[in-house]
Amino acid sequence: MKSAIVASITMLACFSFMEKAKAFNPQDIERFKANGACPRCDLSGANLSQTDLSRVNLRDANLRGADLTGTNLSNADLTGADLQNAVLTGANLSGASLMGANLRSASMENANLSFAALMSANLSAANLTGANLFLANFRGANFRLTTLRNGVVSSDKPYWWSLQSESLKDCNKFKAENARGTTCYIE
Repeated sequence: MKSAIVASITMLACFSFMEKAKAFNPQDIERFKANGACPRCDLSGANLSQTDLSRVNLRDANLRGADLTGTNLSNADLTGADLQNAVLTGANLSGASLMGANLRSASMENANLSFAALMSANLSAANLTGANLFLANFRGANFRLTTLRNGVVSSDKPYWWSLQSESLKDCNKFKAENARGTTCYIE
């Protein structure tokens, strides 16, 4: 009997923590709607799909698990934003600043990342299948187990590795001695 009560309380506590982790701050949503900017606000788990957020300031915002499917985030400031587990499928991020952003396990299938700044971004376990990466800057980004635009899963890729290098000759050009993950997959 005692163990059943303890188990029930433990389960309720876990569910309340899970609910809190997915909840966004309603005051931050109101501030965002009023100002069109919301730096350092909590929009985790929010549904912002199919909205026009071009040129918006979401610097250092918490967008963990947010649904941004088909959202226009062109030229948006997402510097240092937490987009872990966010859904950015088909989103327009052209010219967006994602420097130092946490995109771990983010879904960016068919997203437009052309001219985006992703310096020092964490893209580990992110999905970039079919994404437009034309002139995107990935200097210092973490590509550990990232699904690349052609569907290939990367290993550890150093900052000098280029997503544009798809021939073996080009890949070897960037190879450094004793560096892990500097080889490319050839179709």
